[in-house]
Amino acid sequence: MGFGPASSGLGIRVEGITRNSTLVCVPIMAESIDKMIIDVMKAGENGADIVEIRLDALKIFNPHEDLKTLIKESPVPTLFTYRPKWEGGQYDGDESQRRDVLRLAMKLGADYIDVELQVAQEFIDSIRQEKPNNFKVIVSSHNYKKTPSLEDLGSLVAEIQASGADIVKIATTALDITDVARVFQVLVYSQVPIIGLVMKDRGFISRVLCPKFGGYLTFGTLEEGIVSAPGQPTIKDLLNLYNFRQIGPDTKVFGIVGNPVGDSKLPALFNELFKLIGFNAVYVPFLVDDPSKFLDTYSSVDTGGFSVTTPYKEALFEYCDEVDPVAKAIGAVNYVVRRQTDGKLCGYNTDCFCAISAIEDGVLGSRNDSSKVGSGLAGKLFVVIGAGGAGKALAYGAKEKGARVVIADRTYDRARELADRIGGQALSLTDLENFHPEDGMILANTTPIGMQPKVNETPISKHALKNYSLVFDAVYTPKMTRLLREAEESGAAIVPGLEMFIRQAYAQYEGFTGLPAPKERIRKNLAGN
Repeated sequence: MGFGPASSGLGIRVEGITRNSTLVCVPIMAESIDKMIIDVMKAGENGADIVEIRLDALKIFNPHEDLKTLIKESPVPTLFTYRPKWEGGQYDGDESQRRDVLRLAMKLGADYIDVELQVAQEFIDSIRQEKPNNFKVIVSSHNYKKTPSLEDLGSLVAEIQASGADIVKIATTALDITDVARVFQVLVYSQVPIIGLVMKDRGFISRVLCPKFGGYLTFGTLEEGIVSAPGQPTIKDLLNLYNFRQIGPDTKVFGIVGNPVGDSKLPALFNELFKLIGFNAVYVPFLVDDPSKFLDTYSSVDTGGFSVTTPYKEALFEYCDEVDPVAKAIGAVNYVVRRQTDGKLCGYNTDCFCAISAIEDGVLGSRNDSSKVGSGLAGKLFVVIGAGGAGKALAYGAKEKGARVVIADRTYDRARELADRIGGQALSLTDLENFHPEDGMILANTTPIGMQPKVNETPISKHALKNYSLVFDAVYTPKMTRLLREAEESGAAIVPGLEMFIRQAYAQYEGFTGLPAPKERIRKNLAGN
């Protein structure tokens, strides 16, 4: 399916474009009416179009008085949900009383109520004679186990519509990111107003991209972690980080493919840059388990390209239609662009240049020192930890610069394979602890060891670091890893992974947009200076 409908070119946004019609709804989950009122006001201040007031969250509830107060105090339209335990909520009382409360909310001036499919037909029949013209009933179905087949989803939508729903809502659970595509298809082809969202981390893109497919609303929370369903973003991130209001049918989709991807800085960076130049695109995290399945599913030209991170740099290399010479020599890619003329995937590897140039600058002692001729790596003993995609890039780049390369990996055979390929030496990671043929060696960690959240881990002991004159760590979250901190304490010069990351961002921006990279802005965004 891809992220269609496809459009020609990547599309620069024209001045005066109108915002999409998809509403942003903030769920209100407070346990008291007073706190609910505070949160409702905050939601309005933060840009919400509507609030979902979850009555089942209340510890003490006086229906007539509290409903009247909430409706009166809300600065935006109200949606009332009184979710029972059998549908994933907290209400465990009398069913007829629950439905009486929802009817009362309608009579007191609520704009929407949400009622579950299981009881929808009876409920809608009971209000038919007194239902206000501007009042809407959302009929919802939640599947907390999986996302059904496209055929079953279609049948479910038809069943919800037949119940008399004004708005159809389906919420499924993502076991794989490709599950989201089926819900997108349902959104595109639905003839009625529809909310279609996929829960959990692998369904996150459904919450950001739903305006592209005509979704009626999405949910954004006031605070991180205070969610009414798994995987909800904050309203701040929706509106500011993902530029949600400007996402439409022709918006191109870019993103970072990896596992994990949650801590990536790239969505914030690229969405800011796209907004700056009026580029009709959005950049999202793709939490991928099977790269082949992912690429087969999201295959339209509206999927403009991907940054590629651990552990898929080698895997995506295999699926590219074309690769640049450096990527071909290394056998790995770190970003992919879908060519708009024929839809082919073109892979590139800038890990090599970006990391090696950062390390060379570290050896010279200044990023801007160009007075010396040749590479500072020539003749150096260059130890690479890790034989994956990034490790291959560093080994290849160091060899090209005239260094003598040693590969260390937890799996010796993997290290041996890469060492044989580039003409170097192989070690197991345990052997690296006592490896000291000479002083002044260079160390480059290309593994995720030490990355958030496991910030106390390091690939090599502090004792062994005294043999190195410079240490590079490809990990950039946190900026100062334990490896770098202990290397600096041992007297080595250090090069943070952030330096490589910034230079990669330059190249990827140019690959995605076809425009020169705003280098100062990228550096400021990523480095914070």
